[in-house]
Amino acid sequence: MDARELRALQTPFKQRYQQDPQSALVTLTASATINLPTLTCRLEQTGPSFETTGLHPMAGGDGLSACAADMMLQALAGCAGVTFAAVATALEIPVTTARLRIEGDLDFRGTLGISRDVPVGFQEIRVQFELTADAPDEKLTKAVELAERYCVVAQSLKAVKASWKRGET
Repeated sequence: MDARELRALQTPFKQRYQQDPQSALVTLTASATINLPTLTCRLEQTGPSFETTGLHPMAGGDGLSACAADMMLQALAGCAGVTFAAVATALEIPVTTARLRIEGDLDFRGTLGISRDVPVGFQEIRVQFELTADAPDEKLTKAVELAERYCVVAQSLKAVKASWKRGET
C-alpha cells in the first residue's frame, strides 16, 4: 500500500467522522478469568489472532489483523488479573471466582488527525473486577487498590480506573 492508497482508504472515514463526530467513538474491551490457585489469568479472545497487527477497522483496517490498542487492553487484563491473584493470595482473601473486564474509550478523530482538540489514544480505561468471595468489602477494595498499584501495565497507563462488584453466588 502506498500513501495514495492509504489516503483513499481513510478518506471516507475522515469525512464521516467530521460530519458525525459520534461515529468516531468506540469502546474497546478485554475480558479475563483469574485463576487464583495458579496465579494465572485466561484472556478471552475477542478479535483476530495477535500474530499480526494492523489498522483498526474504524481507521480503514480490514479487521483480519489485531489492533495494537486491543492488544494493549489484553495486556492490561492479563497483568491486572495476575497481580490481583497474587495480592489476594498474599492477603489470604478467600476468593471463589474472579473475572475482570476492561473498557477503553477511543475517538478516531484524534487517531486520524481530523481534530487537534481530540486526543490520540484512550480517553479513559476502566478495569472492572467481578468477585465472588467470603470477605468483607473493605478487604476486596484493598485488594483491588493494591492490584492497581502493583500492576506494571496499569502503572504504565495512568488513565486506568479500577473498581469491583460482587459476582452472583
